[in-house]
Amino acid sequence: MGTLDADISRAVTLLREATDVTLLAHVRPDADALGSALALGRVLHRRGARVRVSFGHPAEVPETLAGLDTDGLLVRPGELPETEPLLVALDTPSPARLGALGERVAATKAAGGQVLVVDHHASNLRYGTCHVIDDHAEATAVLVLRLLDALGAELDEPVARCLYAGLVTDTSGFRRATPATHRMAARLLEAGVDPDRVVREVVDDHPFAWLPMLSQVLAGARLEPAEARGFGLVHAVVPAAVAATVRLEEVEAVIDVVRGIRDAEVAAVLKEAEPGPDGPVWTVSLRAVSKVDVSEAARALGGGGHRLAAGCTVEGTAEQALDRVRTALRDAPLL
Repeated sequence: MGTLDADISRAVTLLREATDVTLLAHVRPDADALGSALALGRVLHRRGARVRVSFGHPAEVPETLAGLDTDGLLVRPGELPETEPLLVALDTPSPARLGALGERVAATKAAGGQVLVVDHHASNLRYGTCHVIDDHAEATAVLVLRLLDALGAELDEPVARCLYAGLVTDTSGFRRATPATHRMAARLLEAGVDPDRVVREVVDDHPFAWLPMLSQVLAGARLEPAEARGFGLVHAVVPAAVAATVRLEEVEAVIDVVRGIRDAEVAAVLKEAEPGPDGPVWTVSLRAVSKVDVSEAARALGGGGHRLAAGCTVEGTAEQALDRVRTALRDAPLL
């Protein structure tokens, strides 16, 4: 396994020679995944490559992120070719996180194509043919900017806006930022990014329906001080009927409200996704303040993520799912 600089050099060779590229974000894409894909895609498009950006689920791009696609690069999964010479997976630690598009990884390799994985998750399985992975990077957008610099690409406002969206969200509004993060943010602002506009559109913009949805969910929130290694667990459940009243973005934003409770080290939000053979399927968002490694708890449940922000999928009733989360957190290592 080479150094990160060597990995970037190999990746740049692939990107510089690319003429036909598909870039994939993970299912239920966030600003870091989709912003990184669109930023890199725009640069490759400007260099003359044929570029497509896609993701496996949901069917439509999240409304809050649609404005990042200034070049019309987003295509539906059904519009993708069977394979491509270069497949780039961004912010995605495993093919499973690509959903139905995960099969394209093996198909591209079988056809003699290259698979470049750009990611900052510690749980990354290194499933590509070329990897740019750094779990110390605050966001995948940080790694994409390093790739663009190595390519000698112009940092124009649309590219910078995509990267800023990923950076500001994955650092929780720069609460987990380093001096290098702020230097990067300064570069993006100098390229023309309006930070107020980006944060308002990507983070703060909610329809009125969000308020009654949030009211229903928070009314059922519970605090368990003895859980999460004795540091406290706060959790809330979003049933499918309640989630159906708002956009996906509003459901995903619940964790950012619940995590603010000072009485608990760990926050968990269970979101009912679909029926399953053993009961409903729940997507679980986990956040920790500083003491508990929730990535290991998520990994024990088949998921993964970062030490302080992770997720997984669990089946069963809401209480059964919560029991599994509690058990995983009891065994989670301390930081």
